[in-house]
Amino acid sequence: MSRNAKINALLLLVVAALAVLPLVLGLGDHKEEPFAGADAEAETAITEIEPDYEPWFSPLYEPPSGEIESALFALQAALGAGVLAYYFGLRRGRRQGEERAVATAGRDASEGD
Repeated sequence: MSRNAKINALLLLVVAALAVLPLVLGLGDHKEEPFAGADAEAETAITEIEPDYEPWFSPLYEPPSGEIESALFALQAALGAGVLAYYFGLRRGRRQGEERAVATAGRDASEGD
């Protein structure tokens, strides 16, 4: 196995562990919503510190349920990942094309001698 394959396998294992370990270890079992987002955690903390706090702004769109909110967030993350993957793939393809063009030009120049 090549060095890059070993690094990729290790990174994949780490990501899987980060996803599975909180569930296996029961982290958050004492909470009503064990894996609520950071916004919900911040709202809870602010309400505990200052019960009369009024937010400055309200959301432009409030999804009717938590499941729809999660689905929209997942869609947003997928679109962002797709844009990033396209960008990095495009850069790699251009770089490989330039390398082939240089290699072809060098080979053609040496054949012309």
